[in-house]
Amino acid sequence: MSEVRAGMLLVATPALLDPNFTDTVVLLLDVDDDGALGVVLNRPSGVRVADVLGDWGDAVDEPDVLFQGGPVSTQAALALARLRSEDDAPVGFRAVEGPLGLVDLDTPVELLEGTLAGLRIFAGYAGWGAEQLLGEIEEGSWYVVPGETPDVFRLDPADLWRDVLRRQPGELAWLSTRPFDPNLN
Repeated sequence: MSEVRAGMLLVATPALLDPNFTDTVVLLLDVDDDGALGVVLNRPSGVRVADVLGDWGDAVDEPDVLFQGGPVSTQAALALARLRSEDDAPVGFRAVEGPLGLVDLDTPVELLEGTLAGLRIFAGYAGWGAEQLLGEIEEGSWYVVPGETPDVFRLDPADLWRDVLRRQPGELAWLSTRPFDPNLN
């Protein structure tokens, strides 16, 4: 098992039956002794960003919809961005891993122009208390794998679960071929 830290992905195993997380890929944004926080990368909503957050709608990558980041605080939003240059972080940007970081949505959009290579906004987040995530990993609910920045900004995230597993070594790559509906096996 890989180290659990910011920038890693949690890939739901078939054993995870919680409908909030079935077949999801979660990017960890913060991990410490008090718990962990992340966002689900592969659940786009039907709500356009511009309809909720005005000017931010022009700044986000396609699809220009809010993503369902998780079941916690669904009325709040988190913005994930990729910097064009790690040496040129704009005001309101907090690094997570490499060029990937969080953007404060209270920052005027025009202050970010030319500094971002990608932006996606998530409604809500996934959160775990101290030791809760480690317990779920030990019980077999999550695979912990390295994340890649392009995972966050895919045009169509429908196959993200399979694609992340497929690029892993050994048995995890093989697991990517399981049918989503076991009755089809």
